[in-house]
Amino acid sequence: MKMVDLMLFMGQSNMAGRGDASLAPVVEEGTGYEYCAVSGPETLKPVKEPFGVFENNPDGVYEPGMKTGSMVSAFINACYGETKVPVVGISCSKGGSSILEWEAGTAYYEDAKTRFNRGKRYLESHGIKVRSKSMVWCQGCTDADNGMEKEVYKEKTRAFFSRWLSLGVERIFLIQIGNYRDDDKRYVPMQEAQKELAEEMEQVILVSESFKTMAASGLMKDLYHYKQEGYNLVGEEAGKGAGICLCRAFENGREIEEVGIGNTENTECP
Repeated sequence: MKMVDLMLFMGQSNMAGRGDASLAPVVEEGTGYEYCAVSGPETLKPVKEPFGVFENNPDGVYEPGMKTGSMVSAFINACYGETKVPVVGISCSKGGSSILEWEAGTAYYEDAKTRFNRGKRYLESHGIKVRSKSMVWCQGCTDADNGMEKEVYKEKTRAFFSRWLSLGVERIFLIQIGNYRDDDKRYVPMQEAQKELAEEMEQVILVSESFKTMAASGLMKDLYHYKQEGYNLVGEEAGKGAGICLCRAFENGREIEEVGIGNTENTECP
């Protein structure tokens, strides 16, 4: 393995995953790895669900026993299917977290930054070229539940994205949140804010809007979370979009500049 795409998988519970790991797709050997910055920082391990299950830092992101099956395996399979470049993923997601808890200087922010830097150093020290550095982000339900106004959420999230771009993340692959199962209007302001951010920030690429269709499809397991089939579907869609984006960015072996909003049919990438 000489070259990889490095990706941080961050957000709240629907990034962490509350599905059934036994129903998640298998990630083939050589295509996806987890860098366990907390529990095993001296090695890479093949991606297996529940992704990030042992990445519990009492001074940062800590939710032992909560990660049960995520979208990450499906995402990596679909992304690799487009790029043929292995993905190294780093887990840093916390159920119930507000955007306020990810602001610069908070415990979650500092933990995520440490995990990211450890991953970069590990790959560099082992002679593995990092072709790209991305974040995959899914968050916002808690802030909607807490009554945060749309514009406040939007500007807090914009500041969060900008901070990470300044730290060396090159692209943010954004997965829009879905709906509160019994009230399909509750999360609309945050959904709108997320879509607007992808339209306004060239390095933020919206790669899935499908969680909001899951309630009507019977793919929610409770008021907030999804059955593994739902995670698999969104992971596949988002990973394909991210992979297309990266292929276009590195077309002909060199990075090109394109600006736009991504989706699985027509993904442009900065």
